[in-house]
Amino acid sequence: MLNRRRFLGRAGSCAAVASAFRDFPYAAYGAPRAKYASDIVTLGPRKLKLSRLAMGTGTNGSGGSSQQTRTLGVRGLADLLRAGADNGVTFWDTADQYGSHPHVREALKTVKREKVTLLTKTHAHTHAEMQADFDRFRRELNTDYIDVMLLHYMHSDTWPEERRGAMDFISEAQEKGLIRTKGVSCHTLGALKAAAASDWVEVDLARINPAGVAMDADPQTVVPVLKEMKAKGKGIIGMKILGAGQLVGKAEECLQYALASDVVDCFTIGTKSLDELNTLLRRIPAASTRG
Repeated sequence: MLNRRRFLGRAGSCAAVASAFRDFPYAAYGAPRAKYASDIVTLGPRKLKLSRLAMGTGTNGSGGSSQQTRTLGVRGLADLLRAGADNGVTFWDTADQYGSHPHVREALKTVKREKVTLLTKTHAHTHAEMQADFDRFRRELNTDYIDVMLLHYMHSDTWPEERRGAMDFISEAQEKGLIRTKGVSCHTLGALKAAAASDWVEVDLARINPAGVAMDADPQTVVPVLKEMKAKGKGIIGMKILGAGQLVGKAEECLQYALASDVVDCFTIGTKSLDELNTLLRRIPAASTRG
């Protein structure tokens, strides 16, 4: 049974979503030229070149699995990643928590490693934990280096102190050329503000959509923090573009919002079939120019 508090919360959420899209300013967000998933963008101070869209592998990912790994298996997800690469989507978003490293490894058997930008994430706190994760990640992915290494799922606004050991190892690996750029994924406003303030952070994986669904706060609160990051030269990768699936009925508006943003460099979306991927590849340029 749905209790009164949960009912009111859902009702409020639905009202907020309806309000966000009632007078959606298509013309204000419309670009004069189409933007594509395969467009090459530059991310952060290390100036990584990668595709505008990242192939997400962690929809509802936790405990070493995700919708992608559960639905598709190793061969199926590897084939989907290859299909993305064939369409110029060469930015692959993975994580230990998703259990998708073996799937990426399988895809890399036929996709050249240097063609792909690999992002992965760790829950490590200490120097020793991070070293163990890093060595294991490279074995699981069958790669010598990681393009983007993120501390995963930051909630505390004091995470820079709590994760200092892991951060030190990542910095050391970066100096050796084994990690190209580094940062965090944030899941509270306090953690996001701490990432904006941290000189260590080069890249942030931030939750962003026009309705504020599955975000750290409403867009009017989050966007100024992201602008602070951009002013400091940090790169921003958007996530929860479709509100963790709650906004799929407004996909065109959500895509247009992300594509028009002056704080989002690129974004990650997970698909679970070739049909879903092809639909997304068509929707992105169509959404970018809607007036």
